[in-house]
Amino acid sequence: MPSRLPAAAPVLAGFSYVRPLGAGGFADVFLYEQDMPRRAVAVKVLLEDIVDESLLRMFAAEADAMAHLSAHPSILTIYQASVSPDGRPYIVMEYCPTSFASRYRRETIPVDEVLRTGVKVASALESAHRAGILHRDIKPSNILLTAYGMPVLSDFGIAASVSAREGVEVFAMSVPWSAPEIIDERTSGSVPAEVWSLGATVYSLLAGRSPFERPSHSDNTRDHLKSRIRRATYTPIGRSDVPPGLEDVLRRALAKNPADRFASAADFAHALQLVQYDTGMPVTPLELAEAVPLPAREPDATPAFVRPRVEYESHRRKPPRHGRAADRAPSDDLPESPAPRRTALIWSVVVGGAIIVIGAAAAVIVSVI
Repeated sequence: MPSRLPAAAPVLAGFSYVRPLGAGGFADVFLYEQDMPRRAVAVKVLLEDIVDESLLRMFAAEADAMAHLSAHPSILTIYQASVSPDGRPYIVMEYCPTSFASRYRRETIPVDEVLRTGVKVASALESAHRAGILHRDIKPSNILLTAYGMPVLSDFGIAASVSAREGVEVFAMSVPWSAPEIIDERTSGSVPAEVWSLGATVYSLLAGRSPFERPSHSDNTRDHLKSRIRRATYTPIGRSDVPPGLEDVLRRALAKNPADRFASAADFAHALQLVQYDTGMPVTPLELAEAVPLPAREPDATPAFVRPRVEYESHRRKPPRHGRAADRAPSDDLPESPAPRRTALIWSVVVGGAIIVIGAAAAVIVSVI
């Protein structure tokens, strides 16, 4: 979609407009200051020319899903959603001053920061999948950084909601980070495709380019990228500080065959954790919550939210302790606190029983005397 200027910002009660933040294919994002409580917020506003009654109902369901997910520490926080006086739906979100959108092209991001970001975003993605929601547009620009420098995943599929109203399956994609089956329109979204996109994003943060770009800009058109993605020939990152185990993890995440990739975002996160552990870095915890269903709306308020089908159910077996980081299991090899010895427990019971018996005997002797 060609770049364009943002539309006029709506007048919102309780908010003061500051400046535009960005323009996308379906929405504009503006910086506002909320009056109470006083804070900077980002407001995403759908474009006026695509708003109709069915979209309004879907937008309400999308806002419900986003609010449900935003309790996760690595998912962008949603404050509220409504419709502006001029009829445009909007979502009020946490304001994040920066993202990885251009940073990965401007500077060399440290490996430990990339690994930490990868685990956190994989945790967020796994939580979304467990709630039955596919993101469908994972890329560096959709990983924002909070005011405290923490990465959060943003932008859960407004484009998917817009296309769904037309009753047809639309293949929304950001080509450089899309899996071969998305490029070929064999599916519009799946867990293996999201593992690919997350792997491609982690690769980009390390390499300063998407996985199938070439240093020469002349052959990096959409068609050239699509052709290389279909072949899916992995090119090493080429940084001396990137561990071989991390290359193995990314090579597997970017496998051409979806069945050869990690079965879930959680599996991908565990593989990154093992790289951290093997290289002596602090291991970033995997943050997962129990899946909680969305509260139902009244039937006349909005139709049921049709979530994309999650196409996996992980039944991992514990693998052997030795092998490549990409093939070893989640936190199975990470150090754990030793369990108490059973023999120690037995001796504790025996000694405790003996003390009770001796005490009782002493009491009998005293009573006799």
